[in-house]
Amino acid sequence: MVRFTVLASGSKGNASVLTAGRTRILIDAGISCRELFRRMMLVDEDPATLSAILITHEHADHINGLAVTARKLGIPVFFTEATHRAWVRQLTPRKRMTYADWLAEQRRLKAEAEFNATLAETNNETSIGLSDAEALESEEALDAAQELVEEELAETAAAEEAASQPNRIPSRAENPAWLPTVEYFTAGVPFTLGDASISPFTIPHDAADPVGFVFEAEGVRLAIATDLGYIPPNVKAALRNLDLLQIESNHDLEMLRDGPYPWSVKQRVLSRVGHLSNDATGEFLENEYDGGATYVILAHLSESNNLPDLARVTAERALSNHASLLSNRLLIASQHEPMSSIRF
Repeated sequence: MVRFTVLASGSKGNASVLTAGRTRILIDAGISCRELFRRMMLVDEDPATLSAILITHEHADHINGLAVTARKLGIPVFFTEATHRAWVRQLTPRKRMTYADWLAEQRRLKAEAEFNATLAETNNETSIGLSDAEALESEEALDAAQELVEEELAETAAAEEAASQPNRIPSRAENPAWLPTVEYFTAGVPFTLGDASISPFTIPHDAADPVGFVFEAEGVRLAIATDLGYIPPNVKAALRNLDLLQIESNHDLEMLRDGPYPWSVKQRVLSRVGHLSNDATGEFLENEYDGGATYVILAHLSESNNLPDLARVTAERALSNHASLLSNRLLIASQHEPMSSIRF
């Protein structure tokens, strides 16, 4: 049996569950672990049976609950390598040196140089003007001081080495991005996860290496394509011969232009690495979509710049030339409650 459930969809968090045979995959973890588990239980999905977590990209609304969920369940997380590194950098940012820190560092280096010069001069004097006992005592004191300097230098070198490696994965104890297991996949290269075959494809979005997915199991094909500014040829090719299509219908153009977002954010949303409007999704459904999916799910609707009825009307109009009793059942994913599971 193949089962698909959208747990949350929107700018406040995204997560879905795919069950394929004995494999259960969480796709994105953009809401808290507690809320994920609560919503899974509402649709009779047992969180303890999750096999893995699959991540589309590193934006907060797709990874907010990731670390806690993966640690609590002890399951692997699948990313592209660039997405994983971007996520790690978000949680363990590299410390940049301020001008004040730079001045302090210069003073430390100057003092160290002066100390080394004094040390060399004192060593020469002890060999000339001190008794054997006095020379020995002086050398011991200087050795102790030198050890302190060497310890400080070693600590500084270790700190500088860590700072010079922003992609270094710290130990579990010090790393907020620690995960039980990390697995990498590459966009355009299919792979298998348990009973599901997965084909990740590149999408145009302002993230490190964002992807959508086509899943295949037991002869059923499902696709997820959200968070993309437009639909390029590779995405159009991926979204064919499907039984279920989840596609973004993020905003109504007029609501976005007249809405509360700052102009810079509006520009980002409208850009070719932003989000799909109702009109853009409708155009794809009318002119490029092959019309074969049993279910079409409109997802990632903006609460500020869209209305479910607006998205639905636009999509229904676009799908009118694909009318069928057995296909294109239009559903809208919600931000605040899980959808009923779809079974094949």
